[in-house]
Amino acid sequence: MGKHFLRKLDTLLKYLVMPFCMIAAAGILLVAAGNVSSRQEAESLKQMQDSIQKAVLNCYAIEGSYPATIDYMEEHYGLQIDHDRYDVFYEIFADNVMPEITVVSK
Repeated sequence: MGKHFLRKLDTLLKYLVMPFCMIAAAGILLVAAGNVSSRQEAESLKQMQDSIQKAVLNCYAIEGSYPATIDYMEEHYGLQIDHDRYDVFYEIFADNVMPEITVVSK
């Protein structure tokens, strides 16, 4: 009875437990890769927002007023925005009040 049980246990390990462990390991790797991708996207968004804000502050320092549009920054200050990847919302209240800048992924 002991050998028969061990053979069944060995068969169970070979055909059920090992494939399950391999599938679980693959799932963990996919989740980890997704987390890395999410962090990279968040960092990319932050860098784009920071770049726009620095360019806007640079314009204010040079011209004495905040730019009316993001297009102005792209034309006159060399700001580069990947419009296929990001939507930029630029709300200006007055030319001497820092505009609200929001960058979101498409």
